[in-house]
Amino acid sequence: MWRENKTWLHYIKNIIAADVSSAVFLAAYIRHCTISKNYTSSLEIIDLQKYKVIKQDAKVRIALRERINIPFVFVIGKN
Repeated sequence: MWRENKTWLHYIKNIIAADVSSAVFLAAYIRHCTISKNYTSSLEIIDLQKYKVIKQDAKVRIALRERINIPFVFVIGKN
């Protein structure tokens, strides 16, 4: 696998992949996650104006929709 000479290509929507089939799969997965909002389980919202940390998926979705443009509201990825 490592001995093969592969070139990474940069596709639209900031997708970097070694071949077209990998790029199509990654684009489809990103689209699926965006539509179903599965990514909210890996995010937290820290709201310094209300002194709260929002961790529940449903409340994170609401905060992303309503409070994200308010100053001192931060989106943090859980790792």
